[in-house]
Amino acid sequence: MRDGTNDRTNSTQYRSIREETLELSRSIVLNMLMISWGVITVVLVALVVYRGTLSSKEDDQIFIDAAEQHHYDEQLDVIARMSRLTKPIIALSILSGVLLLASAGVWIYSGLMSF
Repeated sequence: MRDGTNDRTNSTQYRSIREETLELSRSIVLNMLMISWGVITVVLVALVVYRGTLSSKEDDQIFIDAAEQHHYDEQLDVIARMSRLTKPIIALSILSGVLLLASAGVWIYSGLMSF
């Protein structure tokens, strides 16, 4: 004979295991998002600091004669490096913001599901 209590117990155990699995997967996703956000943000900060050091070497105006042409060439090189850094800094800023918002969304969703 089968009674309904055994079916309910199995159903409750299955639901509990499924909920724990979902909670674990949300935790893993949140951890991965936060780790990737941290790595991207560290790279972004390093690029911004590097660009800051380059901009400290840039002069607004330089007055040179023919003998000091190498100073002009150095300034052109600094400006070119700063220009090349603009797109990666913008891309990393956007990616960092998206990862932070995604992490916040997963964290809020996980909190709402635990009620």
